[in-house]
Amino acid sequence: MPKKHSVDAILLILIIAMVVVGFFIFSSASLSLIARDSISFGRAAFSQVLFGIIGGSLALFLMSSIYYRNLRQYAFYIFVASLILTVSVFIPGIGFSVGGAHRWIEIGSFTMQPAELLKIGFIIYMATWLSGTHKNIENFTKGFLPYVGLLTIVGVVMLMQPDTDTFAIMAVSAIAMFLTAGGRWKHMLLMIIMGIIALAILAFARPYVMDRIMTFFDPASDPLGSSYQVQQSLIAVGSGGITGRGFGQSIQKFEYLPEPTSDSIFAVYAEEFGFIGSTILIILFTAFTFRGYRIASRSKDLFGMLLIVGFMTLIVTQAFLNIAAMLALVPLSGLPLPFLSKGGTALLSTLASLGIVLNVSKYQQKIIRS
Repeated sequence: MPKKHSVDAILLILIIAMVVVGFFIFSSASLSLIARDSISFGRAAFSQVLFGIIGGSLALFLMSSIYYRNLRQYAFYIFVASLILTVSVFIPGIGFSVGGAHRWIEIGSFTMQPAELLKIGFIIYMATWLSGTHKNIENFTKGFLPYVGLLTIVGVVMLMQPDTDTFAIMAVSAIAMFLTAGGRWKHMLLMIIMGIIALAILAFARPYVMDRIMTFFDPASDPLGSSYQVQQSLIAVGSGGITGRGFGQSIQKFEYLPEPTSDSIFAVYAEEFGFIGSTILIILFTAFTFRGYRIASRSKDLFGMLLIVGFMTLIVTQAFLNIAAMLALVPLSGLPLPFLSKGGTALLSTLASLGIVLNVSKYQQKIIRS
């Protein structure tokens, strides 16, 4: 084992800052749950604090203490276990559906979305496979086709649920890792074309996907239907003005915004803290992004670099897609905002993956903390 240093202090500070900010914004957005259903508030708060903050902090510490290269020998088993757990959402008595989507499992009074764990297993295994086959990565048969096959396996499981949005950010992370490992751009162009064709087929097969695309091109087309969430989000963001209404003072979260503690939490934040607060949050995510990728660029081995690229791309893509969707800059998605949105399992998963990133940072040159 090479000589290690302390974890990257700047990245750790940014993580702590976003967890603290996320807790306060979630607390404010949760006032809407009290008004609608006090039981829902109690469950959400319990999950967020116990599994998200406390459990996530423990996972962050644990994963930052495990030498990241040891993950390679268990990568396949971690991936298969997370895949089986995700498939279990279809098993009666274990999995259950909400709104026709099979994304959750229930064990006693505990519920979780196993796709959050699949994201970790997928990134670890993809990093292991790419770092092991990088000499053949430019070969269409030995590199590109197996890569597409691995992505297809995950895609089938995710689209069966259906969870198109989560698979989309996993695919973006896989693309970033493939190119980092030395994959050819022309192969990636072929994959992007295949993805566009698949998206077109999916849009015609699943009306809600088509509705999102049409709403993006014309946000005012159906203000009481498919465009409702975008319209209410824009009203909330606009109501915030320059400085915002103030902490806890959002009006939209009580009756108008769908999912104010999840998909729409950025709109609640923007209404309460305005343009200045929103800019600060985006700067915080941007600093987090650059710091993570800087650590990746200093990695002493390809496996560590790929782990960071995969996890950082996963988190920041989800964050900026959520924010952009609330501003009608991209089609609406069901992606929550990392660190802020409701979901104890999601926050635990995010902090666990960042624990791995921090562990990789221990084995970098000291200059990365300058």
